[in-house]
Amino acid sequence: MSKEKTYVDDIDRSLYDFRYDEKDAYKVEEGLTPAIVEQISEEKKDPDWMREFRLSCLKIYEETAFPQWGPSIDGLDMNNIVTYIRPRDNHMVKDWKQVPKDIKDTFEKLGIPQAERESLAGVGAQYDSELVYHNVREEVAAQGVIYTDLESALHGPYAQMIRDHFMKLVPATDHKFAALHGAVWSGGSFVYVPPGVSVEIPLQSYFRLNAAGAGQFEHTLIIVDEGAYLHFIEGCSAPKYNVANLHAGCVELYVGKNATLRYSTIENWSKNMYNLNTKRARVEEGGKIEWISGSFGSHVSYLYPSSYLVGEGARSEFTSVTFAGKGQNLDTGCKVVHNAPNTSSYVNTRSISKSGGISTFRSSVNVTPRAKGAKASVSCASLMLDDISRSDTIPAMDIRTADADIGHEAKIGRISDETVFYLMSRGMSEEDARALIVSGFADNVGKELPLEYAVEMNNLIRLEMKGAIG
Repeated sequence: MSKEKTYVDDIDRSLYDFRYDEKDAYKVEEGLTPAIVEQISEEKKDPDWMREFRLSCLKIYEETAFPQWGPSIDGLDMNNIVTYIRPRDNHMVKDWKQVPKDIKDTFEKLGIPQAERESLAGVGAQYDSELVYHNVREEVAAQGVIYTDLESALHGPYAQMIRDHFMKLVPATDHKFAALHGAVWSGGSFVYVPPGVSVEIPLQSYFRLNAAGAGQFEHTLIIVDEGAYLHFIEGCSAPKYNVANLHAGCVELYVGKNATLRYSTIENWSKNMYNLNTKRARVEEGGKIEWISGSFGSHVSYLYPSSYLVGEGARSEFTSVTFAGKGQNLDTGCKVVHNAPNTSSYVNTRSISKSGGISTFRSSVNVTPRAKGAKASVSCASLMLDDISRSDTIPAMDIRTADADIGHEAKIGRISDETVFYLMSRGMSEEDARALIVSGFADNVGKELPLEYAVEMNNLIRLEMKGAIG
């Protein structure tokens, strides 16, 4: 007779937890000093303006207080974090066969090359602080689409475009970790879609942090010009260590007039990660930003993608699911600023907490006096799987015009014992019944995710549910 596996036995994180020895890696010293920032700048062959920008961000970082209103990040000591690390023989290639074997093995196990061959228009793969592989299909490049690493773009024909947009949506003065990012950023992607071009198949970037006690600070800059369309997918993971790791990336999205950008991401960091990521979009007249987000990993998360609707008729849709398990405090949500007439936003989120995990959802809807005819709807639902977990919903609304239609709905609850009993009476085990209920609860988000990420989300939920009775 087969024995049902326990929670400890059943969760196989080998897909994410394998790692390679970085004894041959090049890295800066732990901590954060002007000398370290200059060392990174020299390593990146920055233009003069970027070197000066980094140093100015460091000064802002030193003068800015740590956030006091969210989950505790006392376990994060920047004096112990390595802000730049790469393999000594690293250089970015466009041929997968040329990627160093251990790095290639990492991404092979994560399924990146297979995904590229089967369903993607282009892929960027980052390992620790550097991109190791970047490629885009010829037919996509022939449309005039630019998809490359940000450092290369800084020295090419799009250098001025990057300078005009880099950290303009997320200024270094925004918060302490935005300033940190500006000082030590490394890696990331630059995408430009010309007017009227529709990229029919997605582009994808994948970020892997392999080293212990390190930080990853990639910068993603996407510009979708007038009337264009793009679906961009981002994934990230890291092996588990018994020391703190830090992710403080930055995503800046520019959506032009009547353009559409769909931005999908699954963040599956290990539970020693402090995920302090900043994502922001600016949407022009008639444009649309679609956020699809899954947050499953990290010890602590601060993650609030923001949409600034600055043109008449601009739209934002935000769909997310968050799963907080043992030892996790995930503080997530979104912000929408309506700053033009007839703008609209829709927020639909699901958060799940178990085994003492804490899930907090924060939403902020701001409607300025200019945004007459604005419409906003926020719907968030939370599911607690036991009596030691916690879920909070913290909405904020600032409406400065009477000509607006604003709605907010929140639900918090636990799994119904009657529903579990009903499914068990149909032959399911209690664990399977609870996993099925949770999967159904998150189903609306799963339907929006790219296929491989929807499968990953459901597998993660099922694995987390094993042995979760109590």
